[in-house]
Amino acid sequence: MADRTEEKPWRVLEFYSGIGGMRYSLMASGVVAEVVEAFEINDVANDVYQHNFGHRPHQGNIQSLTACDLDRYNADAWLLSPPCQPYTRQGLQKHSGDARASSFLKILELIPHTSTPPRMLFVENVVGFETSDTHMEMIDTLNKSDYVTQEFILSPLQFGVPYSRPRYFCLAKRKPLSFQSQHNNNKLLWSPGPLFGRDDDQLDFDKCQGEEGSENLLQSCEPVEKFLDSTAQVNGEPSGFDESENGSRDGDGQEEDDTVSDSVHQYLVPSSLIERWGNAMDIVYPDSKRCCCFTKSYYRYVKGTGSLLATVQPKIKGKESCLKEQRLRYFTPREVANFHSFPEDFEFPKQISLRQRYAMLGNSLSVAVVAPLLRYLFSSSPVLTAE
Repeated sequence: MADRTEEKPWRVLEFYSGIGGMRYSLMASGVVAEVVEAFEINDVANDVYQHNFGHRPHQGNIQSLTACDLDRYNADAWLLSPPCQPYTRQGLQKHSGDARASSFLKILELIPHTSTPPRMLFVENVVGFETSDTHMEMIDTLNKSDYVTQEFILSPLQFGVPYSRPRYFCLAKRKPLSFQSQHNNNKLLWSPGPLFGRDDDQLDFDKCQGEEGSENLLQSCEPVEKFLDSTAQVNGEPSGFDESENGSRDGDGQEEDDTVSDSVHQYLVPSSLIERWGNAMDIVYPDSKRCCCFTKSYYRYVKGTGSLLATVQPKIKGKESCLKEQRLRYFTPREVANFHSFPEDFEFPKQISLRQRYAMLGNSLSVAVVAPLLRYLFSSSPVLTAE
């Protein structure tokens, strides 16, 4: 690892810590590091974080932090996963004009004012961030503060996970630190090749979205069944739920029965929803090698929020067969966590409602993608020796 003795761990600050996806990624990376503090404004997310890590993140507005506050931590690296809503395709795309972008902009402003700026930064966000004015401001600040950057857009599909969730990542190192693949400095890459010492594999992920490229990519993915909860066996018929015209399970947004039970019965998709929204549903099967991104609205809405699992395999897959006979169900929160490559010992406190679990998972990140990125970030460039 970069200019570091094995005995002395890197000191890390974790911003927008959520339910701990970044920390799990740091642990999975093998980097010897200590999270000296985490910051998260969401009280429920902090309950989950504390339940799993035994430490409650600092709960306050990040905008209230000063350069002096951050200097006290003497951190080597800042890991950030700021709000994505200002940059999503479904949102208003107000970028820096969105109030939810202001805390990240404040952190950027603090970097040149700290007595010892972090040696490394890691930023995760949605695809679309890279074309925003916030991104322009970030790169400008990093350049002026003597950082070199490498940027990536990567999906779990490229790491063998049957989960389409492309995300933007920025890795920054402050000189004299350098990356292993220095010729990729100041570039936006669509391939994980450099993370594994390969530069012959610069496959444009956009091309993988087409039928031919997608098939080639999916061949290396595990089937969906590898990520299923073995206890989630379907028995009985789905119960009825109210639903609105936009595909909600409940029209007024109120939580009806939002408790988490041991029965998979609550995950079955009601027939009335299938009748109304069947054409808009993304259906996958245990042997499928791809499912759609789970959003924070999964389970509350059925349209465009994530895939549904067919528990009965028809002779002809897809919507040509009767969807009601395929016994569709939602993936359980544990299964969604599996697609995010969270460890088996991750769990929610019992008081966290079902919708809160889905919402927080939808806002989290892929450990399978972030762990190798962090390993690459903390690794030093190879030392050249004379022949």
